[in-house]
Amino acid sequence: MNIPIFPLNAVLFPGGLLPLRVFETRYMDMTRDCLKRDAPFGVCLIREGAEVGAPAVPEGIGCLATILEWDMQQQGILNIKTRGGQRFRILDRRTGAQGLTSADIELIPPEASAVVPDEFSSCVRLLEMVVVDQGKPIFAEPHAFDDASWVGYRLAEILPVPLVAKQKLLELNDSLGRLSILQRFLEGQGLAAKPS
Repeated sequence: MNIPIFPLNAVLFPGGLLPLRVFETRYMDMTRDCLKRDAPFGVCLIREGAEVGAPAVPEGIGCLATILEWDMQQQGILNIKTRGGQRFRILDRRTGAQGLTSADIELIPPEASAVVPDEFSSCVRLLEMVVVDQGKPIFAEPHAFDDASWVGYRLAEILPVPLVAKQKLLELNDSLGRLSILQRFLEGQGLAAKPS
């Protein structure tokens, strides 16, 4: 499978929502092509470089992004709302004349469904409070507070952890291991009680 890659200073997780402002020609063309073909593009954290200008070097694992909505309220700036799909691994990448990176990828199978164990109930409670507090939907429906992968991905999105740590959480293939790391982070921040 070959897809265009959008390197960003952001980590997209499966099922996550990511609004983007697109203004560079290469990404305008990419967006238009994806909309026309109803095809996803890849979002990868930038390993080296910047979002604007010379092509950045992406991390080797990213997440497919499907465009849910788009509008252009200002000439030359496209606002799109994307949703994370499956994770993928870059096998080979190249940069075209326009500066758009494309990659041959392999999809990473979704994690096996696992129920959130009681020891991580504070992770679930924190997410439930965020949903109530926000008033507006920050997570795509349906909410799956009993699913370990869903809870881990949503917490990884919203917690103030460094991007490199978010990338490691994306790469992890163990939903309970991810929850364990996030639980320790919450305990360290005083946002969760340590198990007695």
